[in-house]
Amino acid sequence: MIDIESPAVAGRKVRAQKLGVLLALFDLPILNAGFRAVIDAELDMQVVGEIDEPGALRAYVEKSAADIAITEYLPFSGRGPSTIEPIEVIRAARPEMKILALACGGTCGGSGEQFSLALKAGAHGYLTREAQASDVVSAIRSVAHGQTYVSPAMVTSMVNTYLLRTSPGSMGDPYDLLSEREREVLLLAALGHTNREIAKTFHLSEQTVHNYRAAVMEKLGFHDRVELLKFAIRRGLINVADL
Repeated sequence: MIDIESPAVAGRKVRAQKLGVLLALFDLPILNAGFRAVIDAELDMQVVGEIDEPGALRAYVEKSAADIAITEYLPFSGRGPSTIEPIEVIRAARPEMKILALACGGTCGGSGEQFSLALKAGAHGYLTREAQASDVVSAIRSVAHGQTYVSPAMVTSMVNTYLLRTSPGSMGDPYDLLSEREREVLLLAALGHTNREIAKTFHLSEQTVHNYRAAVMEKLGFHDRVELLKFAIRRGLINVADL
């Protein structure tokens, strides 16, 4: 854990004139230096703490006076549902703290579904690792003012996906029959997550997840996880880099 001074003390020093930002990046802590340089270069914001130990996150956040936390969100990296836990931990420790989720983006199949999952987990904004310095700054200011931020690259992706799904050739697409929750279950199930893991992610019972999963299989006409995975890849919801 990197901490130049007590997070509470550091936060109080900048609160009067600057937005305090906490960096909670665990998989790629090397990104901290880049984010710090971008944020500290602005007159209205400053990094007040960095942490790279997931186990110490809750205690650190509870003491921190930061206004905004930037943390990783890698729901399909292979580590399982626990990858959304940093968002949930921050939200539980400091409900008033704004959260920016940093996702892997286009290089590993970022999608509108991933954005939706991040918001449900408690994030207030969504950035990808391809974000430019100006995007990071805009995201911090947006969530600080109570707005939901989506990276420009993700907006383009979501618009393109919408146009694809609403094109004349997409009429009758069985994917359109799925509810939002069923689509979320589809993604996690396709990547091999168990009903128990999915239930933990969405705070549901295993039986409820079983019912969603059965509905997905019936509506799509599939019989096993391999078919779900192939379908998700064909639609561009995920790609082989997520496996």
